[in-house]
Amino acid sequence: MNDLSNKPCIICVAITGSLPTKANNPAVPISIAEQIESTHAAFEAGATIAHCHVRDDEGKPTSDPDRFAQLKEGLEKHCHGMIVQLSTGGRSGAGQARGGMLPLRPDMASLSVGSNNFPTRVYENPPDLVDWLAGEMKAHGVMPEIEAFDLSHILKARDMWDKGQLATRPYVQFVMGVKNAMPADRDVFEYYIKTVHRLFGTDAPWCAAGIGPAQIVLNEWAVSMGGHARTGLEDNVRLDKDRLAPSNAALVARVVDLCGKYNRPVADWRTARAILGLRAA
Repeated sequence: MNDLSNKPCIICVAITGSLPTKANNPAVPISIAEQIESTHAAFEAGATIAHCHVRDDEGKPTSDPDRFAQLKEGLEKHCHGMIVQLSTGGRSGAGQARGGMLPLRPDMASLSVGSNNFPTRVYENPPDLVDWLAGEMKAHGVMPEIEAFDLSHILKARDMWDKGQLATRPYVQFVMGVKNAMPADRDVFEYYIKTVHRLFGTDAPWCAAGIGPAQIVLNEWAVSMGGHARTGLEDNVRLDKDRLAPSNAALVARVVDLCGKYNRPVADWRTARAILGLRAA
């Protein structure tokens, strides 16, 4: 086993998402107050990035900038130093409404740079919208996290960096396990890492997210291979096939345990910001 004791692991918690409901798991935080409380517990458990969506009064996904502002303010107050990453994903809105929260200047925002299939629909990310979202992020000093659902998305990120559309070296997250998209395939995963290293340097940080049962699989692959890990109720509402996850913090704790298994220090918020080159809190 490689010595990973000098490679702190950043844990990202995807707290809510657009799809999970309390019918799926009562622990899913829907209201702003619930999201702040759930994130605070996850922060204390070891997470240092909060990947955020918001819901409307009926619990449906929205890109409402006012709701994002309330959530951002609450997280900055109760989770000082935690990296706030707002979602520009396509389930919450259409067109440029997906980036309406970027003037809030969060630390980070998700950026999907290409389209792919989802379980029941096409996840559309047309080039003109991708370019606009990237431009808004650059204008407001928001670091993008490239959500790579396909190998081509990593290559697209390099092209955008070469063209100056991204202000910094891309931080790429591999997303695996979405039905009809890329499954959790170890050979592909390792090739993703090889591609990131080839395009962005062997010291380039990267992250991985697994959906549903693939979450714990991708957590272990990422921790054991020197990357960073995403967990949370957005991606998976269960501890295993027989048990619901009691909280976001419980899912974070699983990654902390993996860090211990592979001799990885868990990055605190100061370390996480330094690794990603983000401004001080």
